[in-house]
Amino acid sequence: MNSITKRWLTGSLLITLIALILAEAVFLVANRQSYYSGVEQAILSRFSSISGQLKMNVGPTAAATAQARSLALRRMVEQFDAKDKFEFMLLDADGGLIATSSGYLPADGEGDWSAELDAAVEAGGTARRIYTSAAGEQVLAITMLTPYAAEDVAALRMSTSLELVDDALSQNAVISLALIAVILGFSLWSGLFFVRSIVNPLGQVENIAARIARGDLSARLPETDNKNDEIGRLCTTINQMAEDLSKTEKLKNDFISSVSHELRTPLTSIRGWVETIAQIRDPEDENYRKGIAIIGRETDRLYDMVEELLDFSRMQNGIKMELTPLDLVAELTDAALFVEARIKQQGLRLVYEEPDLPLPILGDAGRLRQVFINVLDNAIKYSSPGGAITLDLLDDGENAYVIIRDEGRGIAPDDLENVKLKFFKGKGAVRGSGIGLAVVDEIITAMDGTVDITSELGKGTAVKIRLPLYIPGRARPDP
Repeated sequence: MNSITKRWLTGSLLITLIALILAEAVFLVANRQSYYSGVEQAILSRFSSISGQLKMNVGPTAAATAQARSLALRRMVEQFDAKDKFEFMLLDADGGLIATSSGYLPADGEGDWSAELDAAVEAGGTARRIYTSAAGEQVLAITMLTPYAAEDVAALRMSTSLELVDDALSQNAVISLALIAVILGFSLWSGLFFVRSIVNPLGQVENIAARIARGDLSARLPETDNKNDEIGRLCTTINQMAEDLSKTEKLKNDFISSVSHELRTPLTSIRGWVETIAQIRDPEDENYRKGIAIIGRETDRLYDMVEELLDFSRMQNGIKMELTPLDLVAELTDAALFVEARIKQQGLRLVYEEPDLPLPILGDAGRLRQVFINVLDNAIKYSSPGGAITLDLLDDGENAYVIIRDEGRGIAPDDLENVKLKFFKGKGAVRGSGIGLAVVDEIITAMDGTVDITSELGKGTAVKIRLPLYIPGRARPDP
């Protein structure tokens, strides 16, 4: 059972972990881009506002206009209202610093932003740069060429520290990692709970199946709360299997006991008469002749029983039959003639009117004769003297029906549904192995037919055998 848990841990949980890691990576990249883009848009928005203000500064001449705009830019730097967030600079054509909102003027050689100015020129007006300051902070700087002539002012530069942004990104990363840990923990808990809800019942199934395999047919699985899911249906199937095995085991034991008794009775009779005949010297003696007759009759009885058992044994490996076109009327008539003398001997009447027209079927003549003799034998055994055994042969154009009725004791309703089971012997059963009707059902089923039995206690039993009529060109049933 541990292998299921391991497979889930290395399969489903690993996939979940990889998916969460990928989602975290995408989130962090997107979050960083979003924050940085926000800061960049804030700077560009201020540049746009400055450009708009510069456009409004117009003098009588171009030189006057340039001078007015230069003064306006210096005034904007001095009066810059976001000094705590951004640093606003004015750069000359060489990238040197003209003015800054922080008030800090670098010494000669310290303030050179020519590279950023060149980048803005190459980019067509605006350049963006992220770098690490001397204090170790991430800084975002955007340099924009002056949109209008403003004397010596060649470019506007605005920069801001990304420390607060990076702190926010770090907090978001910690929160997202914590969320991933919670999701992963919940997935692990719920997954293990679900896996155990499968593994534990399967462990019970394994234990019960092992007990059943060792012969403990009383072992049963506990009923589950939900019988409609796979586990519930499996438990129900295992319990039903154990019930059927227990029933089959009982039938087998009853069968062995019954067959042992059935074999012992004729053998005892034969042995007794053999000992009696051994003491008689005169073959004309009445007891001698009686003993020989009984020995012959009991030997035939043993032979029939052994043949029935051998047939049953062979059927466990599948019935092999030679299916050829037959006349069902002729086969039933032969079977009726075969048992007619015995029916009269038992004080019974045979009612049978042979149809005038043949009924062609595909079948095995020997097996079909075995079916009819077996059913007729049961009818004789369970009928009282004076009763009638009736044979009817009908057809509906597609199937032929053989109906064998008797006026015997009938079959109890509780036994009727089991009479075709192997080894079953119902209440009030007389001699026999209990597998005759099981053999009949096997043979008829192999011929693509069916056997239906109806009965009423005290009034008799009817066995209805259906076989498909032989129609040339129609597919033959598999034997």
